[in-house]
Amino acid sequence: MQQKAGPSAAGAPRKLTIKPLRTAPKLPANFEQATWAKLLDAVRAVHGKRAVNHSLEELYRGVEDMCVQHMAARTYDKLQAECEAHVEASIEALQTPDTSAFLSLVHGCWSAHCEEMLTLRSIFLYLDRTYVMQSAARRSLWEMGLHSFRAQLSARPELLAKLRDGVLASIERERGGDQVERSLLAELLRMLYDLGLYQRHFEEQFLAASSAYYLAEGAAEMNARDVPSYLEHVASRLSREEARVAHYLHGSSRKPLMAAVRQTLLAVHVRPLLERGFADLVQHARLDDLRRMYSLFAQARVNALPELRQAFAAHIKSVGGAMELISFKEKLDTESFEQFINIRQNRPAELVARFLDSKLRAGNKGSSEGELEEDLSKRLLFDKSASIDTEKAMISKLKAECGSAFTSKLEGMFKDIDLSQDVMASFRTSPQAAKVSPSLELSVHVLTQGYWPTYPPVELKLPGEILELQEIFSTYYMSKHNGRRLQWHPCLGHCTLKANFPLGKKEISVSLLQTIVLLLFNDGDGLSYAHVLQATGIEDRELKVTLQSLACGKVRVLRKEPKGREVDGSDRFFLDASFKHPLFRIKINSIQTRESEAENEQTSERVFQDRQYQIDAAIVRVMKARKTLSHSLLMSELFQQGPPPPPPRPPPPRLTSRRLPRGQLKFPLKPPDLKKRIESLIDREYLERDPKSASTYIYLA
Repeated sequence: MQQKAGPSAAGAPRKLTIKPLRTAPKLPANFEQATWAKLLDAVRAVHGKRAVNHSLEELYRGVEDMCVQHMAARTYDKLQAECEAHVEASIEALQTPDTSAFLSLVHGCWSAHCEEMLTLRSIFLYLDRTYVMQSAARRSLWEMGLHSFRAQLSARPELLAKLRDGVLASIERERGGDQVERSLLAELLRMLYDLGLYQRHFEEQFLAASSAYYLAEGAAEMNARDVPSYLEHVASRLSREEARVAHYLHGSSRKPLMAAVRQTLLAVHVRPLLERGFADLVQHARLDDLRRMYSLFAQARVNALPELRQAFAAHIKSVGGAMELISFKEKLDTESFEQFINIRQNRPAELVARFLDSKLRAGNKGSSEGELEEDLSKRLLFDKSASIDTEKAMISKLKAECGSAFTSKLEGMFKDIDLSQDVMASFRTSPQAAKVSPSLELSVHVLTQGYWPTYPPVELKLPGEILELQEIFSTYYMSKHNGRRLQWHPCLGHCTLKANFPLGKKEISVSLLQTIVLLLFNDGDGLSYAHVLQATGIEDRELKVTLQSLACGKVRVLRKEPKGREVDGSDRFFLDASFKHPLFRIKINSIQTRESEAENEQTSERVFQDRQYQIDAAIVRVMKARKTLSHSLLMSELFQQGPPPPPPRPPPPRLTSRRLPRGQLKFPLKPPDLKKRIESLIDREYLERDPKSASTYIYLA
């Protein structure tokens, strides 16, 4: 057949000839039987552990020819049938009464099966990579071998039970102190996992057996050991079970196994352990044992820290009458005490301030909230200090411990109080003092703004008598100190009122806010909340607290309708005509001694400001040693600094000037706070940024 094509390069037409395809050579009539006979001989030679009569290349070509001639399906089926028959015969031969010998036989059978399947796969590789991969319903040769072994083993539950019981018996012997062949156990358990039989036919029974074993052991050991020895035993058992998982158990068993051990050895014995030994461990400062107890009790599935806290609280209550916190601190004066104190952010600093405040108050009663400066300011302004000399002695100790920068404001407060006494003495002899009504007394504290906590200005509608007193004093002061400005803080004031109740006269010590409210009742009774709010100008929240202290507290000079502990905008207030009290001079708690949320935030900020010098020093020490450091490495080094190891014999407690080790910070840090201090050091030219990398700092000598 000929067809015309387009002109050639020479212009003459070209002829295209199509020739018929050559037919494939005809296969011998016995090709499939002969080729499979050759392959079957090789399969049985592999199963029989004897030499194969044909070369691997020849066998591979035979498999390839069978696949090319569309005989792959029949070849796969014949190979599968041969493998299943061999596996069935191999497993059937696993018969021996000796458990150890049986485990070895199973391991040998499995190892041989794996080796045989790898050899057969190399012969039938072409089948595995072509036909099997293109047939979704067919398993790979390796998976086909696993399926055959799993099916034959599962069909004989008595063999699986014997295998499981043999492994469990070996594990129990090892727990009892005997030596076992760990590599054999590892291979057998790996076999079960690969066959998909691990969880159902081993792990469930293993965990149940472990729980029973350790439940019995725990009961016996609790009777035979004291608490420290038992805790050591539990820690040792947990460590050994971890090693058991690493050596031959599958990793998926770790979590449930450790949970079972903790539950049976520890969780069920928490209360007896605490009752029998905790107090003794604390009393004798058995720190290693206490550390071990805490570590064990904090672990998952035990979660006994609440019980541990209760036991510790009970111990503190039992010895609290004979030991103060300071004595307790002296007893445990190691680096660990300093570390756990600083873990709690600003709370310990606040509690120490409250403790000092209570000790330095007049009468040594009560407490106020806030940090040291706030407490001192309130003691000085409200005249609650028991002894100025004691206050100054405490500041001297703080100065020696923390440095002069820490106590400069505290010393400034005392200076202001001393100067205010001189100012008032001069005022009382001045012509302006004669303008003060004989029935009134005035005392003013003139404070330097930089020394005292920040008090926001408050606009109030003060009574005329108080406004007149302010004007008289301001005129006197400005005549003596030209160019200065006075800003009054009425919320810090307090008054003593003379009250004529129907049942007797009293003197009432109240805050200025309480004073403004009470004076309204000179002109009327049955005042609504809205009227009091409008007449005083006190902010709504503060007014409710003020009225609550007067009408709902322990000393109730006002009566609220309707009755209740909270003040509502619809309430009305009356002077309590039935008020009586055994004392002539009565103190109603001042609301300004309470610290608001905003003041709490200010306290936290002031604590950070006090600590910023230590942060700066730590950063400079690190940079001085390293010269150049990236931001991430600097932050990492500052965060990783831990407390130094405790000395063998700590010296007796004494107040000394604290010198932190290089880069050491013993309180919690936040990345934004560190970043602020780094920027501050850059501004003050202690550090500079690398011109080539903005995230790298260079120390400036």
